[in-house]
Amino acid sequence: MDEKFLELLTAYKKEELSTAELLERIMEIHGDLGFAKPDFDREKRQGFAEAIYCEGKTPVQNAEIMLALSKRSANVIATRADTATFEAIRGKLPGVKYYESARIVALERNPLPKDEKRVITIVTAGTSDIPVAEEASVTASIMGNKVNTIYDVGVAGIHRLLDRMDAIRSANVLIVVAGMEGALASVIAGQVDRPVIAVPTSVGYGANFQGLSALLGMLNSCSGVAVMNIDNGFGAGRMASIINHMR
Repeated sequence: MDEKFLELLTAYKKEELSTAELLERIMEIHGDLGFAKPDFDREKRQGFAEAIYCEGKTPVQNAEIMLALSKRSANVIATRADTATFEAIRGKLPGVKYYESARIVALERNPLPKDEKRVITIVTAGTSDIPVAEEASVTASIMGNKVNTIYDVGVAGIHRLLDRMDAIRSANVLIVVAGMEGALASVIAGQVDRPVIAVPTSVGYGANFQGLSALLGMLNSCSGVAVMNIDNGFGAGRMASIINHMR
C-alpha cells in the first residue's frame, strides 16, 4: 500500500497526474464505493482477500464489491449468497462459480496449491448440518487446503463415528459441526491430538434456541475445543486454513 501511495505522489510531483486524478486514485486504493469500503490490502496482510458477507446487501451491491476486489485479487469469495446475488455477480464476472449448498460464490482464477499430507477433515453430527459444513469446506479448499468430509456420524449412533476414527485421527485439523446439544465436538476432541474447531448449528427443536444450546454445550466442553459462532462455517474454514498452513 505504501509503494502505491509513493508512486502516486511521485507522479503528481512530476505533474503526470492532476489533483483530481490523484484524489480519484487515492480513493481507489482506499476502496471507497460509496456504500462500502472494501479492504484491498487484506490479502497482503492475511494471505487471502476480504470475503464478502452477502446477507443484508443487495445483489447489485455484492456484485460491485466482488468486482472491485477481483481487480486486485485472483481469488475472492462471497458468503451467504442466494441465487439472485450469484446472477448479479456472474453478470459482471463470468468466471465465478456458485456452490449452492455452501451458499458461496467463488472466483478462483489462481487456485492455491494444496499440501496433500495436511488434511482438514470436516465432520457433521447430522445431514441437516451439512450446509454449514459445506460453507467451511468450500472456504478451506479455496484457501489452499485439502479437505475431507465425514457426514452424519452423530453421537445418537456412536457406531457410525467409531467406524471413521482412523480417518478422523489422520487429519491435521478437525472441524466438527453439530446442532441439537452439540455433543459430537467433545466426543471427537477427547479422541484426537489435533486442533478441533467446533461449530454449533441452529439445527434442533425448540429448546435448542436456534443453536444456543449447542453453542453453550461446546463452550462448556472439557475436551478442549475452539468454538465458532452459530452456523459460522466460513469462520471455521478460515481458522482451520490458518492453522493448517502454520509451519
